[in-house]
Amino acid sequence: MIASLRGILNEKGAAHCVLETAGVGYRVSVSSHTARALPEVGESVFLHTHQVVREDALQLFGFTDLAERGLFELLITVSGVGPKVALAVLSGLDPAALARAIREENLAALVSIPGVGRKTAERLVVELRDKLELAVTAQSAVTAGERRGVLPKSDRFDDAVAALIQLGYSASQAQETLRKVTEADGELDLEGLVRQSLARLSKAPAGAR
Repeated sequence: MIASLRGILNEKGAAHCVLETAGVGYRVSVSSHTARALPEVGESVFLHTHQVVREDALQLFGFTDLAERGLFELLITVSGVGPKVALAVLSGLDPAALARAIREENLAALVSIPGVGRKTAERLVVELRDKLELAVTAQSAVTAGERRGVLPKSDRFDDAVAALIQLGYSASQAQETLRKVTEADGELDLEGLVRQSLARLSKAPAGAR
């Protein structure tokens, strides 16, 4: 699994880029959010990636921040939502607006996204509304977490809490889940913390989210 790429940006477009690393050029599909954040061609770039392997293709999807990749991975768990539709959703609404639309069951906002029909919008609401809550700001949640002493004071934990909040989880959900993850494996890096936490949160009963 290719989880990230670092190299030179050889090409960029509205929905893709080509990143060269170790003499190999990787074509990576991106959201409009990530496309806007890319540097100029010829400059170095780092992308978090999600790899999709199929019988007839190997696809890479890239993100400038870990939170967007995490949201992408949640979206593709929804029935009928593939990687292309997930990218369309991320291009149409930023994470906070998406969380708000799902929580408020704002189907009009969701169907306004090109490629998202009413049935898909309804599935997004039904399958994700328990996971994506209205987010408080990452900074206020980090400060609250430190004040309560829920997590060890560490940039790694703070960044993991912030990433989960940006995905729409509440501060208490993020902190409690991260506490359990670190108890199971205290050596995880930031990416591992977020991945393991998302796995736990996706399996939690609706009433426990």
